[in-house]
Amino acid sequence: MTYQLLMIEDDARLAQMVVEYLGPSGFEVTHAADGEAGLEQLQRLQPALVILDLMMPGIDGLEVCRRIRALSGEAARTPVLMLTAKGDPMDRIIGLELGADDYLPKPFEPRELLARIRAVLRRRAEPGAASERGAPLLRFGSLEIDRDARTVQVASQVAELTSYQFDLLVALAERAGRVLTRDQIMEAVRGRELDAFDRSIDVHIGRIRNAIEADSKTPKRILTVRGVGYVFAKQQD
Repeated sequence: MTYQLLMIEDDARLAQMVVEYLGPSGFEVTHAADGEAGLEQLQRLQPALVILDLMMPGIDGLEVCRRIRALSGEAARTPVLMLTAKGDPMDRIIGLELGADDYLPKPFEPRELLARIRAVLRRRAEPGAASERGAPLLRFGSLEIDRDARTVQVASQVAELTSYQFDLLVALAERAGRVLTRDQIMEAVRGRELDAFDRSIDVHIGRIRNAIEADSKTPKRILTVRGVGYVFAKQQD
């Protein structure tokens, strides 16, 4: 099976290296040299994943990510792997807050890029794995999580989440009432290993709260347990 990927990157040499490296692994990569061209290609190609450079002339990666998440339908949920120069923590946090599914600091090993892409696509391609634990629908008060359709509604209003954020929410909801550490949450979604200093999990939880909580500053659904992690409340309105 061949996956169609879109790489939005102004460094033509880097893009060519990625195209050549990923090709034999079953990935057909289309390169767009700037944000505007990338957004046009996204609508045309409907890729399985976007590799998005943060620093570009014109529209930067943050704005491109914001525009992707503002699209309608399935295009808005296209997984985004953001490339950040030197792994600047603030760049990572902002990118994740805007809806990126993962990030990779430059310079990077092509093998790690391939592993990250496979991990994101694996999470996206296994919607039925979670539902083996029970019925497809999880309901907590006005919150409804459809594991098969991969949709979330609050009071019949659709809550927009990235693929990774949806998996995080399901992992928490399936373990409602249990306090989970960040490592346990990451293990539950079979993501990459969590660096002790990496707070990306907190950023994703913040995005989920913005989508499902009446007031994300005083959450009632996903509660923080200081010094430990998070717990998904069993009883909700």
